[in-house]
Amino acid sequence: MSRIGKSPVTIPAGVTVTVADGIITVKGKNGQLTQEFSDVTVTVEGDLVQVERSSDHKDQRAKHGLYRSLINNMIIGVTDGFTKSLELVGVGYRASNQGQKLDLALGYSHNIVLEIAPEVTLETISEKGKNPIVKLTSFDKQLLGQVAAKIRGFRKPEPYKGKGVKFVGEVLRRKAGKSA
Repeated sequence: MSRIGKSPVTIPAGVTVTVADGIITVKGKNGQLTQEFSDVTVTVEGDLVQVERSSDHKDQRAKHGLYRSLINNMIIGVTDGFTKSLELVGVGYRASNQGQKLDLALGYSHNIVLEIAPEVTLETISEKGKNPIVKLTSFDKQLLGQVAAKIRGFRKPEPYKGKGVKFVGEVLRRKAGKSA
């Protein structure tokens, strides 16, 4: 039995969870999220959401804990939200934004302009003497991770000097340079 899957998810005050026709909908103060599910049964009893499977088939075992975690992330997202911060390490690397347009200068011959989804709140922090930081906030954890990975993919951190776009707090594996 999945240890994650068998623990129930508690529904905080101000959040409504509805299950209908293989789709679960979670509404809260930050927004509304929907998720399709299959091979498991989701039941809402009072302020608890329980995910159960009918057999020990491989597909159902795999999806048991997955859907419980997805539902938990949806509930956390509509109540508190999620935040990811990216740091631009390198000489001349800059970030700025106008509304939902992120403008990145990452050492290429041109600036990279990226239109961010309206569900993600964008903020750029540039202080003198410190690396620029791009702060992303959203109630949808999957979308937030996808946008952050896209930005990081423009210039991944290299292992010698550590230049590139990295997550704040990310530990990079560094290599020694040439030995003369």
